[in-house]
Amino acid sequence: MRDNVALAEAAEASDEVALAFVLDPALLRGERMGAPLVQAFFSALAALRAELRARGSDLALLEGECAEQLTAFAARIGATSLYYNDDYEPEAIERDARVRAALAAAGIAVHASLDHVYFGADEVRTESGAPYRIFTPYKRRWLDQHALASRLPVQSNRASAQKLLARAEIGATCELPEPEAYGHVSSAAYPRCSEADAGARLDRFLAEGGASDAYSLQRDLPAVDGTSRLSPDLRAGTIGIRTCVARACAAMEGASAKRRASLDVWLSELIWRDFYQQILRNYPHVASAPFLPATAAIPWREDEAAFRAWCEARTGYPIVDAAMQQLNTTGWMHNRLRMIVASFLTKDLLLTWQWGERYFERHLADADLAQNNGGWQWAASTGTDAAPYLRIFNPVLQGQRFDPEGAFVRAMLPALRSVPTKYVHAPWQMPPLVQRESGCIVGEDYPAPIVDRTATKARVLAAFSAALGRA
Repeated sequence: MRDNVALAEAAEASDEVALAFVLDPALLRGERMGAPLVQAFFSALAALRAELRARGSDLALLEGECAEQLTAFAARIGATSLYYNDDYEPEAIERDARVRAALAAAGIAVHASLDHVYFGADEVRTESGAPYRIFTPYKRRWLDQHALASRLPVQSNRASAQKLLARAEIGATCELPEPEAYGHVSSAAYPRCSEADAGARLDRFLAEGGASDAYSLQRDLPAVDGTSRLSPDLRAGTIGIRTCVARACAAMEGASAKRRASLDVWLSELIWRDFYQQILRNYPHVASAPFLPATAAIPWREDEAAFRAWCEARTGYPIVDAAMQQLNTTGWMHNRLRMIVASFLTKDLLLTWQWGERYFERHLADADLAQNNGGWQWAASTGTDAAPYLRIFNPVLQGQRFDPEGAFVRAMLPALRSVPTKYVHAPWQMPPLVQRESGCIVGEDYPAPIVDRTATKARVLAAFSAALGRA
C-alpha cells in the first residue's frame, strides 16, 4: 500500500481503485519456484488482504492465466484502466505483453509504472548512451543522478485511502491458499513479510545504536545480526526502494563520520540491486547464458555427487557447510556466505554456476532473478566484473576471517560445537586425540573434505586458461 507507484498513479487518475493479485498455478508449481519465496509472498498477501478488509475493501485474489483473469475481473467490476508495476524478468515481460494485448482488445487502457528499482534500466547510462557493464562507474553515475533528481517515497497509501472499492463491489475472490496447495512445504523458520514488519526492521536497522552504525564492519560477520534483513521484503514489495534510499540519506544527515561511512556502504548495496536489474533488462541473455560470451567455453564438470554434497552441507569445509545449512533450514543466507559457497561450487568443484543459481532460486525467500543471477555470475567469473578470473575464495581463510571464533559454524553444525577454535574451520587438521576429545571424528561425525584445494585450484586455472586462451 505504501510507496507503490502504480497504486499512486491509479488513485490520482481514478475515482475508485481495486487491488488484484493473480496466482498463476503453472508459475507457483514451476521448477524454479521454492517454498521460502512462496511463503514470503503468501504472508505478504495475507497482510495486505487483512489491511484492505479492515478498510472495507478487499484484495481480489484471482487464480489462473494472468491475462484471462485480469480481463474477466476488469469486466466484472467495470474497470476502464489497469495500472501495474514493471518487472524486468524476461518471462514477466512476455506475460505483461499478453495482459496488455488482452485488455486492449477489451477496450481497457493499460499503464505501466517504474517501481521495483530506483532508477530505470534506461535512466543511468554512459556518456555514449550505452548501458553500464561494470558496477563502480555505474554507482558514480547513479549517485550523480540521485544528487540531481532524488525520488521520494510515493504517498500511495494516502492517495488511495478514500478511493478503495468496497468489498461488496469486488465480490467473491479466492481464499489465500497455503504453500502446500502448490506442492511446497511451509516452515516456521522461513521469513514472513508484511509492510508493518518491514517498516519495523528498517526502523531497528537505522536507529542510533542499531546495526547500521557498524554495518561497514559487521556486515560480513555471519554470527552477528549486522544486516537489515530486508531483502525478502524488497523482493515481495512490502517495502519500497525509494523508502530505503530516502531513509538511508536522512540518517546520514548530521551523523558521525563512522556512522555515515556505514550507511554509505548500505546505500551501495541498494545501488547494486539497481545495477543487476538494469543488467537483466539490457542484457536479457544472462537469464540463460553467461554475460561474457567467451566464458561459455568453460568446461564445467558434471559431478552430481559433488553437487549433492554441496547442496546437503557435506563438503567437509565448515564455513561452506554451515552456510548451506542456514539456507536449507531458514530460507535465507548471509551475503558473505553466498559469495563463499558460490566460489566453492564454481571454482573448487568446477560445477556450473547455473546449478547453484537454480538451487538458490528454490531455497531463498528473497530469490530474484536479477540479483541471484548477477551474484552467481560474479562469483563464477562469467559476469559483470572488472577483475580477472583468478578470484578464488579460500573457504578456510574466509571462515577464519569472518567467523574467527567459529560461533556461526558451531551454531549451524552441531558436530563441530566442541572442536577447538584452532581447528574449527579445518577440522581435518585435528590430531586423532583431539578428535576423540572433541567428540568429532572426521569422516564419521563430520565429513572429510570432498576435494583437495591445492589440486582444484590448479584444475580451475587450467580450465579457464584453456577456455579463454590465456596463459
